[in-house]
Amino acid sequence: MSNPQPVEETFISHLIELRDRLVKASIGVLLVTLALMFWPGPSHIYDIIAQPMVNALPAGSKMIATGVIAPFLVPMKVTLVIGLILSLPWVLYQMWAFVAPGLYAHEKRLIAPLVISSSLLFMAGVAFCYFLVFGRVFAFISEFSPTSISVTPDIENYLDFVMSMCLAFGCAFEVPVIVVILVRMGLVSVAKLKEWRGYVIVAAFVIAAIVTPPDVVSQFSLAIPMWLLFEVGVLLSPIFVKVTQAPSEQQE
Repeated sequence: MSNPQPVEETFISHLIELRDRLVKASIGVLLVTLALMFWPGPSHIYDIIAQPMVNALPAGSKMIATGVIAPFLVPMKVTLVIGLILSLPWVLYQMWAFVAPGLYAHEKRLIAPLVISSSLLFMAGVAFCYFLVFGRVFAFISEFSPTSISVTPDIENYLDFVMSMCLAFGCAFEVPVIVVILVRMGLVSVAKLKEWRGYVIVAAFVIAAIVTPPDVVSQFSLAIPMWLLFEVGVLLSPIFVKVTQAPSEQQE
């Protein structure tokens, strides 16, 4: 009857540790969000997010808010999302700190780069979408807008579009991490991935057609980076596998 006690205590201690890490991660997100509330402020943050759309509108046009509390609620949502993105390294660090004590040395060499690269790649995908894609997409769409239509986008619909696009590009930029994990776990070989290159390119364009608006610019803007990042993953996988091998695997 005394044997289960240590196991139960260990399980409870893990739950407490998990709770503490979640609390620390939440506090980090909250502090970053509060800082953004004071500077530059939710309204200014939304103005920055809306700038690519505003630049594509006819001179003198503005976006509209159809909801009563939308002018307040939408900028607050944007600020919270930006706070979460900026605090992502801290959140992922808390995840890493929770699992690290139970890992071997070679496993730590595996997890730490993945945590860091995942965070940086997601941010890079969001930045790529904002700085390089939005302006071209909105300009392309405005060129096809009939002159009889007054283009006045709703701020809530615009936010939904921006968040979905940023999420799509952020996740798409995780392709190298996914490739490296698949190769490291032995689920697929680098040689097989090279054989599948043609299928990967087709899949990239299919995914881009599904998750982006039905215009050529946004679809190519997502599909081509996905393909190039796949090639980066294929290139880095052998190096990563060699560095993170366990001692027993190296002897073999």
